Amino acid sequence: MKLTVTNLTKQYGTFTALNDFTCEFTPGVYGLLGPNGAGKSTLMNIITDNLKPTSGSVQFDGRNTSEMGAEFRRMLGFMPQQQGLYPNFTLERFLYYMAALKGMNKSDARADIERLIGLVNLGEARNKRLGGFSGGMKQRALIAQAMLGDPKIIILDEPTAGLDPKERIRIRNLVAEIAFEKIVIIATHVVSDIEFIAKDVLLLKHGELIGKGKPFELCETIEGKVFEITASEDNLSEISDKYKVGNISRDEQNIYVRVISESEPEGYEFTAVKPELEDLYLYYFD
Repeated sequence: MKLTVTNLTKQYGTFTALNDFTCEFTPGVYGLLGPNGAGKSTLMNIITDNLKPTSGSVQFDGRNTSEMGAEFRRMLGFMPQQQGLYPNFTLERFLYYMAALKGMNKSDARADIERLIGLVNLGEARNKRLGGFSGGMKQRALIAQAMLGDPKIIILDEPTAGLDPKERIRIRNLVAEIAFEKIVIIATHVVSDIEFIAKDVLLLKHGELIGKGKPFELCETIEGKVFEITASEDNLSEISDKYKVGNISRDEQNIYVRVISESEPEGYEFTAVKPELEDLYLYYFD
């Protein structure tokens, strides 16, 4: 199973939202990492055929998805960034409605909906109106609809946007569970969403793919550029002005400032530390 994206470009007049993007996806979780406006949603909407590219192609197992039409859409599960839910629908009615749009017959839909409501842990809310759901419950409802019909490709656009840490962890673990034998693409600017579950991370900036690889491989590219400075209250502001600051912590005596720098910090006590994915994000996108 292979999804191949080749030379995708999307232009709006003189503005280029996506520029010559090429990548091959096989089963597993892929993290699409970049700030707002990087082109993540544009890419996902092209893959899902909600948006036509200016040039380039998307192929599934060697076939153009634009020519596959409904056949490809049945293989696809998509969770958009905006929570486009019907507030007066109950969860169960919403899922039956989405199943009908996907062309599922009622008996297959019934079994699938039962399974998915349990999987996203919303059994007690199945007959409650979506308008009364919390943000995390809405996100889980949207993940459930994306998984209807056992799709081969699941695309999640900012699945944890606006959620508290507990809900974020729950959704991250859910994504890891469903990724077996599926292509799962997660667009996010929240590093922790994909740090431990993505087999590959794609770095997208100003519509261009600037890096791709396993998280630890990408982190190795900034080896020797991450430091922890031992600071005081007096020089904390000065350090923040000089360097990209990733984290600040303290104990009874000192303040420790994690910074990203092309060269060793001068005039401070410091130690070199092992880069993490959050450091990589700050290095490229801050």
